[in-house]
Amino acid sequence: MNGLQGDPTPDHGVRPAARASFEERLRTVAREHYHDRHPFNIRMHEGELTPDELCRWIRNRFHYQRHIPVKDALITAKLGTPELRRMWLRRIRDHDGDREGEGGIERWLRLGEAAGIDRAVLLDESGVLPGVRLAVEGYVNFCRLRSPLEAVAASLTELSAPDIMRTRIGAFERHYPWIERDGLTYFHDRQGQGSRDSKEALALVLDGARTEAEQDRAVAALTFKCEVLWSLLDAVERGGRPPAAGPAGARA
Repeated sequence: MNGLQGDPTPDHGVRPAARASFEERLRTVAREHYHDRHPFNIRMHEGELTPDELCRWIRNRFHYQRHIPVKDALITAKLGTPELRRMWLRRIRDHDGDREGEGGIERWLRLGEAAGIDRAVLLDESGVLPGVRLAVEGYVNFCRLRSPLEAVAASLTELSAPDIMRTRIGAFERHYPWIERDGLTYFHDRQGQGSRDSKEALALVLDGARTEAEQDRAVAALTFKCEVLWSLLDAVERGGRPPAAGPAGARA
């Protein structure tokens, strides 16, 4: 029984050609819909953000970062074998650390400090933008309510993570010298972690999606996750301002 399946139904398999096509569909979504194409990320990487804009992103993105181990705990509980649960638990350790002062969340706090943001400000959620809250809540609830296959497939944005981390490191070093270099450790570490995690999750999804319908659901899950990350940046870019008014007489 595949660890992403909730029942021991017979596995009639997926033809190799269908599997290859499925993988390409997933990679295409990750490549074409990832948030590296968002105007805010483009401006970040081209060095066009003001210090206030960059700090607003660091603070609001932290709200997403601190919920990564929460969604991973929800996914872990859905996995069907001890081996898979142990594998996915490593992701929680990557972010929470094995002890105080370790892990990705701690490294993000240090990024904030390197940018001049006190960690107490980062930890205070009262200033998180409503649109960011909605995006993060939507993703966590997706992992809580959807099937193991869909929850794991949503994580496949990590297929594109190593590339954006390399781009981001170069951009920060070149364009934002006022941020202390030690604060970039999170980005450096996520290059290797994202590559490892995406390979594991991709293998699970390719093995777990046995039918065309399951493949479609997996692709939709990854598309949804891309939309979550895009919506988060929409909110950060607006900075709490309401969207521009539409045509006269238009209703929300």
